[in-house]
Amino acid sequence: MSIEPVIRISAIEHFTYCPRQCALIHCDGVWNDNEHTVRGVRAHRRVDSGEHRTERGRKVLRGVPLWSESLGLSGRADAVEIAGDQVWPVEYKAGVRHGDAADLQLCAQALCLEEMLEVNIPHGFVWYGKPKRRERIAFTSEIRNEVHRIIETIRHQLLTAKLPESVDDERCGQCQLLHHCLPGLSNSPRKITRYLEKTVFGCGT
Repeated sequence: MSIEPVIRISAIEHFTYCPRQCALIHCDGVWNDNEHTVRGVRAHRRVDSGEHRTERGRKVLRGVPLWSESLGLSGRADAVEIAGDQVWPVEYKAGVRHGDAADLQLCAQALCLEEMLEVNIPHGFVWYGKPKRRERIAFTSEIRNEVHRIIETIRHQLLTAKLPESVDDERCGQCQLLHHCLPGLSNSPRKITRYLEKTVFGCGT
């Protein structure tokens, strides 16, 4: 199995939300902030501080670099908690749960930690800011296999540089790349031609 190019762990969440968003960010280097990304940055201030501490008998390490040579993954865990010989990653989200994107990202972090530390990690946690609740995520064989599948799909996406079609659904209105993606146009050559003629070359006339 080829492990080049190396995949960012964050790409797994982007791909799960929308493969086209993932390609725009990780293939084309496109990024815009919106209210959701800004809220996420603000919520991560404590996590990004890199301060380590002991809380309720657990050692909490923040902003931990992660990598996997076998999977070709790299990134960072918001936090890694250690209690005795047990280790688990913790992911922080500013809002509420949306599908299983955070679960898959968290599992990828665990796969890296397992390789780095030579331990077994059966579960991790996602902290959701709005309900202020911590959710335990079990790393089953199904979720591990799905992470492996997504990694290879993203790697193929990077190697081929092919932009997937837009999903053009309710997700698009919440996406920070809406005006780069142009979901209402991207799947229709006729609409693209009309858009270019009127808006781009015709200056909106």
